[in-house]
Amino acid sequence: MAGAVGRVVRRCYPNALRSPQQVAALQLHMSETAMGASQKDFESAMSQVKRLKDPGNEVKLKLYALYKQATEGPCNTPKPGVFDLINKAKWDAWNALGSLPKETARQNYVDLVSGLSSSSDSSSQVKPEADRKQSGYETLVVTSEDGITKIMMNRPAKKNAMTMRMYEEIMLALKAASKDDSAITVLTGNGDYYSSGNDLTNFTDIPSGGVEEKAKNSAILLRDFVDCFIDFPKPLIAVVNGPAVGISVTILGLFEVVYASDRATFHTPFSHLGQSPEGCSSYTFPKIMGPAKAAEMLIFGKKLTAAEACAQGLVTEVFPDSTFQKEVWTRLKAYSKLPPNAMRISKQMIRNREKEKLHAVNAEESSTLQERWLSDECMNAIMNFLTRKAKL
Repeated sequence: MAGAVGRVVRRCYPNALRSPQQVAALQLHMSETAMGASQKDFESAMSQVKRLKDPGNEVKLKLYALYKQATEGPCNTPKPGVFDLINKAKWDAWNALGSLPKETARQNYVDLVSGLSSSSDSSSQVKPEADRKQSGYETLVVTSEDGITKIMMNRPAKKNAMTMRMYEEIMLALKAASKDDSAITVLTGNGDYYSSGNDLTNFTDIPSGGVEEKAKNSAILLRDFVDCFIDFPKPLIAVVNGPAVGISVTILGLFEVVYASDRATFHTPFSHLGQSPEGCSSYTFPKIMGPAKAAEMLIFGKKLTAAEACAQGLVTEVFPDSTFQKEVWTRLKAYSKLPPNAMRISKQMIRNREKEKLHAVNAEESSTLQERWLSDECMNAIMNFLTRKAKL
């Protein structure tokens, strides 16, 4: 999903950069003592912003606030209602600038854009191998070699939080992998996290049809996403390189093998957010670990260490983080040399008896979540979470 705040400021600032350097640049250049930028400098900075990549919602909120302060002065509009999250975030950012003079706001805007541009230039000169994406993917790095298709979630600065775009791209990658020449398929994450679960700012990106349309579309997307894992024909392996949250945990019951670093954790805080289980976990988790242990995770949100998850059967094996990548990929390369058709047939024999049941569970979970997303309890829980995260 597109970031909520990003959508509302896109009219003036459609593109920007996304990196930790931008936040540092932001803090460096937001000085009230800096003055002197001309109107021409200001207009040039506005043009420059349009040529940058997305910096994330917090930086775009700052840009928005400085723009409003520089062109209109101190915040002069009524505070939006508590449930109008998008406009409230904009208003809060602008209002936080207080009586900052227009000239100072203009200079700060110019300085901030200059810092973002410098960061963009330096980062574009040397790209880590992990950031070289195949054409067509914005949130993933997908590679295929040695009989292995690797799908790597690639939003490390956002802890691989899953946007609507990432959901769609994972589905596309799985469909392509099901037809390519690889023997096995691996899902992993880039950076310190496997995935922090759903990007909750997505809940504020409301279409013209309102929250009902949003909930319906999100439920359809979730159902289609999980169905891709249920129907995937090849051995599917999760390489959990760090903490995993929410949907990235619940779908693990649909993988053949789950390897984890000893620094990984597994957390499903559904009740904390007024929601309910997903990814067929209401069925697979009780089967894997028993009803009581599954209830601790899915109802009460207990976070498991990698060792605990392994003891309960959710994780196949845990490796020391220092040797995790080397040991796991050595093993996977050996697996990829096994006869691929034999592996497909074996998976089919193990999984096919439960496919119909899994699809039914997925449909029920998605329908229940659609109802939960429209409940006051869920809306309030998400709003409270976003309010804590959005403090600038």
